[in-house]
Amino acid sequence: MSEEKRSPFPKDPQEQLQEKILKDYPRLGPEDTFTFSCHPGISCFNKCCSDVNIFLSPYDVLRMRKRLEMKSSEFLKQYTLMPIHKEMKTPVVMLRMNDDEAKTCPFLSEGGCSIYSDRPWPCRMYPLGLAAQKDTPDGWRGERFYFLLQEEGCEGFEEPTKWTVGQWLDDQGVSEYDEWGEGFKELTLHKFFDDGGVLSPEKMHMFFTACYDLDKFREFVFGSTLLQRFEVDEDFVDEMSYNDETLLRFAFLWLQFSIFGEKTVKVKSEVIEAFKGTLEKKKLFEKESVEGPEEEK
Repeated sequence: MSEEKRSPFPKDPQEQLQEKILKDYPRLGPEDTFTFSCHPGISCFNKCCSDVNIFLSPYDVLRMRKRLEMKSSEFLKQYTLMPIHKEMKTPVVMLRMNDDEAKTCPFLSEGGCSIYSDRPWPCRMYPLGLAAQKDTPDGWRGERFYFLLQEEGCEGFEEPTKWTVGQWLDDQGVSEYDEWGEGFKELTLHKFFDDGGVLSPEKMHMFFTACYDLDKFREFVFGSTLLQRFEVDEDFVDEMSYNDETLLRFAFLWLQFSIFGEKTVKVKSEVIEAFKGTLEKKKLFEKESVEGPEEEK
């Protein structure tokens, strides 16, 4: 597989890979073309699904664990790893490979991927990668471009099927994953970190729970006083009780508010008055918080 997938978790993987891509890889746009096809008829079929580092987004985890009908905490425990290094600003979740000699993907079968329709973003994108220049200080988004991960031994590039980049992305169902990925990037690449901000262990835990352990986050939302303190549309609240996509959308808003101080969630007026001493706080906060992310005061 590609260099960024094969290597052990490096000291600074994001910047190291980004520098190499920006310097050495040809840049592709939506109308640029390449030839590629992966199917059981080529001898390397399934070989690329071993000994790889697959980083998972919150939406990847949501789709995979729903496909497997697993609780979020059970899926995270069984199928993921959380590497730790000093440069890490937010929690990082990786797919756990099998403990065999080839380090195969746990979802690999003889016929290919056993969760193919719910496979994570990196698997959908291959053989394409996506990179971007850093945003400029005046707020302009950095240049985004695609590139080919044309690896030695991959016979897929010898197949005659021709694609434009845009056709490949549509065929692989990438757009929905990209939409969720953009929301997640707003958190992980927030200006807070550029300004030297560091998450406390409690906020790291809150960040991880809200993004990845949605069942536990749902317990926090409905088992604590959170919904008593903030104005959230009733229909939206009802949908959060059973719909993971809606809950994840709220999780992103909640983290923007609670960690970065953005006005993405509105505090109820009576709560503001209560903290000014004009109402009894006890009447507003009768429920006790469940174990979960630390509540922000």
